Amino acid sequence: MSLNLAATAGLGAVAGLTIFLGLPLSRVGKMRAGVMSFLTAASVGVLLFILYDVIRNASETITGALGTDRTRGIWYGVLLALGLGVGLLGLVAFERMVKRRARRTLPAGPGALAATEIPAPPTARPGTPAPLRVALMVAAGMGLHNFSEGLAIGQSAATGAFQLFYVLVIGFGLHNATEGFGIAGPLYGQRPSWRFLALCGLIGGGPTFVGTLIGHSWASPGLSVLFLSLAAGAIIYVIGELQHAGRRIGSHDVGMVGLLTGFLLAYGTDVLLHVAGA
Repeated sequence: MSLNLAATAGLGAVAGLTIFLGLPLSRVGKMRAGVMSFLTAASVGVLLFILYDVIRNASETITGALGTDRTRGIWYGVLLALGLGVGLLGLVAFERMVKRRARRTLPAGPGALAATEIPAPPTARPGTPAPLRVALMVAAGMGLHNFSEGLAIGQSAATGAFQLFYVLVIGFGLHNATEGFGIAGPLYGQRPSWRFLALCGLIGGGPTFVGTLIGHSWASPGLSVLFLSLAAGAIIYVIGELQHAGRRIGSHDVGMVGLLTGFLLAYGTDVLLHVAGA
């Protein structure tokens, strides 16, 4: 017996869209450097734990396969390496494409700025990634991770593991709420539009719903490893971007406290999930 698709999809959507709970904090307004450093570093801390959790889950699938079918286990390992490369380098390529398009849209004619003369934001050094672009990259990395969470939710419903299913929905919902802070971190002081925040929320939380639909109809360990590794590669890229932003803000000591706080917050939600029986 399995839970029907409509109910599964609805609860999967709830688990993913809790990411919206943390996004409004980005509209608080201009903050002191210490506060911004703390929150940005806390975002990195959350992502570091997610990276650890993603790699751990993918590795468990690979080692389990190696114990029963070495060829399949090696194939899963190849998928892991491939996903890491695509997740990381794909975002690098996307960033370069965005920059090229921005240069092509500059006004032409006398007095127009050259591509190398584009002024940076008032608080940024030349070449520093724009906060909005960094937030989109954070959302993309979390979206790939949340897709794998959706797969787990869908597969548990499809196999009739109802207790696990409800625990996963609650646990991932709490975890995604903390991820909203990770997206908001680079945006503090920017006051982004509600439309932009909605876009970030859909990119970051929407894949949980999509993964739930796929997981309910098709259980595949290989697919899970692939998307976990894509998430890991994307998260590595995002951590690098946020670290760059943190150095620009300053307040290194406060940032270290934020890093620890973010990691422990994410770890705590994961512990609660396991204590509940997941």
